[in-house]
Amino acid sequence: MAQRPPSLPRLFFEFLRLGTTAFGGPSMVAYIRKLAVERRGWLTAAEFGDGVAFCQMVPGATAMQTAAYVGLRLRGVAGAAASFMGFGLPAFALMLFFAMIYAQTGTLPAVVAAFSGLQAVIVAVVVNAALSFGKTSLKNWRHGLIAAAAALMFWVNIHPLLVILAAAGLGWLLLPLPDAAELRKGQSVATPLYKKTLVIMLIAVALGFAGLFYFSKDLFNLAWLMFRVDLMAFGGGFASVPIMYHEVVEINQWLNSQTFMNGMILGQATPGPVVITATFIGYMLQGALGALVASIYIFFPSFLLVIGLSPFFNRFSASPVFAKIIRGVLCSFVGLLVSVAIRFGFQVQWDLLHILLALGALAALLRKVDILWVVLLGTVLSIALIR
Repeated sequence: MAQRPPSLPRLFFEFLRLGTTAFGGPSMVAYIRKLAVERRGWLTAAEFGDGVAFCQMVPGATAMQTAAYVGLRLRGVAGAAASFMGFGLPAFALMLFFAMIYAQTGTLPAVVAAFSGLQAVIVAVVVNAALSFGKTSLKNWRHGLIAAAAALMFWVNIHPLLVILAAAGLGWLLLPLPDAAELRKGQSVATPLYKKTLVIMLIAVALGFAGLFYFSKDLFNLAWLMFRVDLMAFGGGFASVPIMYHEVVEINQWLNSQTFMNGMILGQATPGPVVITATFIGYMLQGALGALVASIYIFFPSFLLVIGLSPFFNRFSASPVFAKIIRGVLCSFVGLLVSVAIRFGFQVQWDLLHILLALGALAALLRKVDILWVVLLGTVLSIALIR
C-alpha cells in the first residue's frame, strides 16, 4: 500500500542524494525504483513500470524523466520539478567543476595521456551501446534495414531531424502492425492535464529565448541547439550525445572531435545521465553562463513532455500505428550509434595499447561491469602506460 506523499523538500533531498551516487546511465532507473517502490512505498511496482514505459517512449534522458514522473505522480508539477532538479543537480555541479579543471589542465601530460587512452575506451562504450540498442531494437531484417539506412544517412551528414522523420516513415511503411499483446496498455495514469501550468512554462521558454537572442546571439544559438537535441533524442539520454556530436562538431564546428570526446568521457565519469555533456560544451563555448544555459535547455524540453504527455500515455501506447513509428525511430538510433562509433574510431591514434584498452573496456561492458569502473580503470591505465 502506497504511503503518504512526501513533502517537496524531502522529495528534493531524496533525489539529490540519489543523484549524487547514481552512475551508469539508464541503469539509474533501477535506483529510482528501489527508492520509490521498495524503500519508500510511494508508488506500486505496476505504477512505476507504467511510468518507465512512458518515459522510454518520450525523447530525452530516461532516468531524468523517470525522476520527474515519480514526482509528478506524488506531488504534481511542483513535485516533478523538485525530483527532477534534485536528481540532476549533482551531475551539473560536478560536470561544471570538471569542465573548469579541464579548461585549465587539458594540456598537461597526464591529462593528455588519460584522454588519449580514454578515447579508445569511449569507442568501446559507443560500440557497446550500439550492441545493446541493437539487441533490443532489431528483431528482424526490416529493423536492420531501417538501421542501415539511418547509418548511411548520418554518415553522409543528413540533418538528424530528417533522418528521424525518414526512419519514422520507414517504420510506418515497412513494419507490420504489432500484436495486441505487444501494446502496453497498463493502468490509467491518474495525472490531471495541467493546461495553465504548461502554458506558463511555454511562455517562460519563449521569453527565455527572446532574452537570450537580445543579449547574446551565441547563447541563443547554444540554447536553441540543445533544445532541438533533446526533442530529437528518442532512445534515452545516450542518444542525445551522438546528435550533439553531429551538431556541435560536424555542422557548426564549435569544438573539435577530440575536445568533444573528452567532454563525453567526463559525462560518463559523473553521476547522472551522459547528456550532462551539454554542460561541458556550454562551458567550453561560453563559460559558466554557457554551461547553465546549455544544461537548462538540454533538459527542459523532455521535462515539459513528461508533464504534458503523461495523461495521454495509454492512448498513445495502445495505438498500433504509433508503435510502428516509434519502432522505426528506435531502429534509426542503432544506425546512428554505429555511424558515430566509426567516426570516433577514426579519431583514435590506434596502437597496441589503445587496441587493448578498447577491447578490454568492451569485454568489461559486455560482462555488465559498471561503466564508472571501466572509465576509472581506463584513466589509471592511460596515465600509467601511455606517453
